[in-house]
Amino acid sequence: MKNTLILSFFSLLLTGLSGPLLAQIYRCNAAGGGPPEYINNAKDAQLRGCKLLEGGNVTVVQGQPPAPKAPVRVAAASPSGPTTRLDTGPEQKARDGDIRSILESELRKAEARLAEQQKEYNNGEPEKQGIEGRNHQRYLDRVNDLKDGITRNQSDIAGLKREISRLPAVN
Repeated sequence: MKNTLILSFFSLLLTGLSGPLLAQIYRCNAAGGGPPEYINNAKDAQLRGCKLLEGGNVTVVQGQPPAPKAPVRVAAASPSGPTTRLDTGPEQKARDGDIRSILESELRKAEARLAEQQKEYNNGEPEKQGIEGRNHQRYLDRVNDLKDGITRNQSDIAGLKREISRLPAVN
């Protein structure tokens, strides 16, 4: 009898405590048709007209807001080429000028880098450095790396020149 009374007391105690310990989750519809918001504050939920979620476990994973849409480029098909710019206002000209100066700056850097690489490459016979005098394979690997770097840099330069040629002429 005594054990039953103690168990009943603990059972009532745990039942009484579990109510406030369990969070009540409310679902609030977002204004503007956005994703719903979930809160656990009863006063805020009542003020905002949220609904209590009952029965079952609730797992809420906060997502990221949608990314802003990319600006639309104004272009049209033409017989002379794939696209022609229709926006020729001062803002577009300023952007084109900025793009041109950035690309020309990158082109100068790439050309300087190519000159350094070609000087170091020395027509396929660069000077041996450190351990390369004793380890010929290391020397060959460096020569191949230099040759690959020169090829990549020449490709970059060609790409930069191609992009610059696509820009409208400077007035």
